[in-house]
Amino acid sequence: MAQSNAQADAHKFDPVAAFAPFDMHQAVNVYRSSNGLPGPEYWQNRADYQIHASLNADAKVPSLKGSEVITYTNKSPDKLAELWLQLDQNRYRAGSRGAYAAGKPQGGTTDGYVLDSVEIEQGGSFVPAKTLVSDTRLRVTLPSLLAAKGGQIKLRISWHFDIPGAWGGRMAWGMAKDGPVYNLAQWYPRMAVYDDIRGWDTLPYLAQEFYLEYGNFDYYVTAPSDMIIAGSGALMNPQDVLTATQRKRLAEAHDSNATVFIIKRSEIGKASSRPKQGGTLTWHFHMNDTRDVAFAASKTFAWDAARINLPDGKSALAQSVYPAESAGDAAWGRSTQYLKDSVENFSRRWFTYPWPNAINVAGIASGMEYPGIVFDGINDRGKALFWITAHEIGHSWFPMIVGFDERRNAWMDEGFNTFIDTYESDDFNHGEYGPKRDSEYAPGGGNPVDEILPVIEDPNAPVLLTRADSIIEKYRHPVTYFKSALGLRLLREEILGPDRFDPAFRRFIAAWAFKHPQPADFFRAMDSGAGEDLSWWWRGWYANNWTLDLGVDAITPVDGHRAKGTAITVGSYDKLVMPATLRVNFADGTHEDMSLPVESWIRNRDTKVFVPAGSTVLSAEVDPDHKLPDRDRSNNLLVATAS
Repeated sequence: MAQSNAQADAHKFDPVAAFAPFDMHQAVNVYRSSNGLPGPEYWQNRADYQIHASLNADAKVPSLKGSEVITYTNKSPDKLAELWLQLDQNRYRAGSRGAYAAGKPQGGTTDGYVLDSVEIEQGGSFVPAKTLVSDTRLRVTLPSLLAAKGGQIKLRISWHFDIPGAWGGRMAWGMAKDGPVYNLAQWYPRMAVYDDIRGWDTLPYLAQEFYLEYGNFDYYVTAPSDMIIAGSGALMNPQDVLTATQRKRLAEAHDSNATVFIIKRSEIGKASSRPKQGGTLTWHFHMNDTRDVAFAASKTFAWDAARINLPDGKSALAQSVYPAESAGDAAWGRSTQYLKDSVENFSRRWFTYPWPNAINVAGIASGMEYPGIVFDGINDRGKALFWITAHEIGHSWFPMIVGFDERRNAWMDEGFNTFIDTYESDDFNHGEYGPKRDSEYAPGGGNPVDEILPVIEDPNAPVLLTRADSIIEKYRHPVTYFKSALGLRLLREEILGPDRFDPAFRRFIAAWAFKHPQPADFFRAMDSGAGEDLSWWWRGWYANNWTLDLGVDAITPVDGHRAKGTAITVGSYDKLVMPATLRVNFADGTHEDMSLPVESWIRNRDTKVFVPAGSTVLSAEVDPDHKLPDRDRSNNLLVATAS
């Protein structure tokens, strides 16, 4: 009995390169520990906001104006000579860097932020500040150094801007059938992050999402009285902006697992649905421990809600607002059910949802996430609505709770979120919309380990550890979402197993909740928490687009004698290596699955698996259940021949 499948000339695998130590490009120090968790002297600055804004919906081009007071606390060991803020609306100015980066006409669609005043508090009063605007950044020069380790300063800014229409880069306004819907985000000047990695992180806004500081938000939005406003956080003045009936229904929803209407479809636009006719109303919201807030406004909204049941007896409220044309159980009538189930699932599996409300908005800026509120499409329905709802609210965990730097590492927030999505799709209503791998997780609708192969074999495809702004649209989803999520799925299911992956992943989330982890922190946390040196995985899947090719090379008698047993040789032909299952099929109709650890190839390009004498081997197959991204499956199965 001897058979060979050997491809000696085809070997690309190099054990020394595959198993070399992985350079994290981030030194361990007192701020970030070797176990991937915050160090004993980890620090993080803080930005607390009080904002007053007014929506002008009467003009041909709607606008928003406001004023804010930012209380900025410098907890770093450095004295600061200036503050930097993000002016994301300037992306739409003529000649913005974002326009050039996108290869679009540089004429601009708005004037961006018009800063009416920028002031610093000195001696109990506000005085004009020395400022410089550079594209989407604002520098405020301080009159004296801001003290380290607790120095605090207040900054007051008044501003206004025209609201971009259409997509508007992750915010928008546009028409439902019965009136406009406003999705307002990136709507106030926001502090840039000063951290222990780069100091001020001032990457310009090129439409690749955000990196923001945490704090508490108290904000007020004034709008026409016929509008409903849904905002991040808790509504603080329902007695001023809701009718007695609506307040009663909200109270009922807090105790109901079934969806309760706050405003029914038949009540949209009725005078009885508003506590005041004509003029304006001011909605007051508050949210603690968040990096951002957003809101939506429209007179066309129906509104429903249900209780979210959280671990340890806690609860929150799932809410949906949507125009009349989105109503019905085939569409947005199930939105709150989707939202409730997703938040409960993610809380149970990974980390408890920390905020009082989770809101889904049917609007113009579809598929965007902000803390406690997400914007999805008016026309979304069925499976598509479930998936986008679960995905966008899943961003509450990444990057709203775990504060990843999306401007640099979009693969972390999008990939981690897509990863947890896959389990929610499997779990919801006994798999009603599962598996998600039929769509976003595996764009071609097949096995994801096959779907990823064209991506990682494409010589032009970027690696995961690529700055987000550099990834062109062709590769944004396949790499940033799909490859990143599949990497975590493989790590959990095939490399570590849930018993080691889950505790390490949960510990990482809990330790970095409302903080700023970097890629190296995640790599170290999983190495240390799961008890595995994963250098070979981080290098092959994250730092490179290496591919895997395992094959059964030979089935031979040991030392040429069947009485000594059978040797099965399994080779690694390509640069990526992974643990694998070898299935040995016997003449009596049975089979045995053998787990080959990754160290099987740590010294050599092939490894031998020995079967004791007394069993006749008919064939051997590596990865028989098709769980690994093996680029060439033609050499996976080898049939023994009689000798």
